[in-house]
Amino acid sequence: MTVFESFFVLALFSFLAVYSRPTGIHLRNMDSFIQAVQQVEGSNTGLSPLALVRALRRTAGNDDVMTIHFLGASYNLSDAKVLETAILNASSFSFFDKAIHHIVTDHGEERGVVLTPDGTTVALAPLLLGIESGLKAKMEGTTTAGIFPLTLGRTLGLSFLSLQDFPTSNRLGPNGCWDSVERPKVFKLSRPATLATDAIINGGMDGAILGLGLSNLPASEQPQALSEILKGYYSFILHEGRGLDAVTSHVSPRRRELSRSMLESLDLHSQVMETLALVWKLEKTEWIALDTGVGKAVKDGLLAFVHKYWDCPQIIPRCQWGANAHRGTPIPLTLPLQFLYVHHTYEPSSPCLSFPNCSRDMRAMQKFHQEDRGWNDIGYSFVVGSDGYIYAGRGWNHLGTHTRNHNSIGYGVSIIGNYTASLPSRHAMDLLRHRLVRCAVDGGGLVANFTIHGHRQVVNYTTCPGDALFSEIRSWEHFKE
Repeated sequence: MTVFESFFVLALFSFLAVYSRPTGIHLRNMDSFIQAVQQVEGSNTGLSPLALVRALRRTAGNDDVMTIHFLGASYNLSDAKVLETAILNASSFSFFDKAIHHIVTDHGEERGVVLTPDGTTVALAPLLLGIESGLKAKMEGTTTAGIFPLTLGRTLGLSFLSLQDFPTSNRLGPNGCWDSVERPKVFKLSRPATLATDAIINGGMDGAILGLGLSNLPASEQPQALSEILKGYYSFILHEGRGLDAVTSHVSPRRRELSRSMLESLDLHSQVMETLALVWKLEKTEWIALDTGVGKAVKDGLLAFVHKYWDCPQIIPRCQWGANAHRGTPIPLTLPLQFLYVHHTYEPSSPCLSFPNCSRDMRAMQKFHQEDRGWNDIGYSFVVGSDGYIYAGRGWNHLGTHTRNHNSIGYGVSIIGNYTASLPSRHAMDLLRHRLVRCAVDGGGLVANFTIHGHRQVVNYTTCPGDALFSEIRSWEHFKE
């Protein structure tokens, strides 16, 4: 047995020995996972982050042929069966196995995913494969060739091919919702799953970002512990003032823009085709490459991927922020619409800087709109937080109550806060100005030559969206006096 292998065995057994007290570890959130990782690290101070991610890979049974091709076997012990038998009887092993091993049940429950502090859901397997790829490149001097195939390329390619006869928009996703955001245990998908659920893609983007970041660390800088890597990316705190504008490090609300900036320069079509060719070679199914429809399926699928996960912003669904049901039957819109009406909330008057605070503001506005104003639902189509996300109100397809006498011809989008004297963060404004409108046009929600108006322009009795914000939007493309 090598020194590494002995150390690995000691690390796992030490973890099992100390990990017995109740710590809320059975919750399916990132904080619980980080806490479990910290306990392993705390009981084995010399354990390298690379050794730990390899151990976690083995625990979850993720030693498939393509992963081994790029990363090597997670370990190779002569007494592996004895070791596994001992560990399989421990509840801690069960936690890591269930936390990392990804499956979707027949009832639409997605497992192997966790709720992150920013309110999004991430699959751990592609996240950890990306981190391991980056650590291996940094610590052992290998290439980063496996990062894209292991985090995104394989999943995207196989998903595109598995649903060739379906519309491209249905070859990716879906998202879902947790039974509880305070104590998450069960995550249910909103429709039948593809191979590339939103959580798998979120985890893949995060794995690519963190893996490439680790591989590019200066030669003199050693990687942090795995728990610190995860905390830095997921457990950050935004402070009053400029919010995300002041953040220079890689953090999870920026996953779409960061992954795009890192990966867009690649020839994604060639990358996915090469990944599929490798999969077929390793699995001895090269005959699949003879299918002349593979190239078109990948091309169409990548267009859908870029639109859904790079052009469009992340939109937090209603069930995630705790919305009450719409009263009555929602009225469908006739799309595409001609206008987008910009609002500020005025009350709440301060920007929201975290998922819990933005969710609380959404619930407060919905309660005010339903109970005080007697509307069927929160009035806005969408609401922009300063936490890096947009929150679904009435959404793309249903009539809102946001701009009197104009609800049927335009979307109403509000930024949380009072912008009479100050502006929202640049990041929040860009989510609306560039990301949401592009998503709406490309997705058929807005006409290409749509018009932006401030709320005050079409309703006489209001100063919404505030003097400062209204002055700002007058310089935006598509604004008309």
